[in-house]
Amino acid sequence: QVQLVESGGGLVQAGGSLRLSCVVSGNIFSSSSMGWYRQAPGKQRELVAAITWRGSTNYADFVKGRFTISKDNAKNTMYLQMNSLKPEDTAVYYCNVDPGPMSADYWGQGTQVTVSS
Repeated sequence: QVQLVESGGGLVQAGGSLRLSCVVSGNIFSSSSMGWYRQAPGKQRELVAAITWRGSTNYADFVKGRFTISKDNAKNTMYLQMNSLKPEDTAVYYCNVDPGPMSADYWGQGTQVTVSS
């Protein structure tokens, strides 16, 4: 059974940093594309950053140069390093695993990130 467990959220002042982690159980980590999404109150969930099974990365324009997505196949863990945080980054952050076209995506439970001004 596949499970995603996120951690690392919290309250930080503007300009600060946080690192989110997503531990993935199940035998799909190294062969899947993955990503981080976020959802602020009253807004739709949006893609923040993605990483393919080969390690290629893609970022939303609003986080380019500030956030870094990475993964450790040996630890079945994906990370999101968030620097220079802004109040508008406040949201619940979710990790996502896409095993491919023959399977549904998996989602974590979400972790709250709050950036104070």
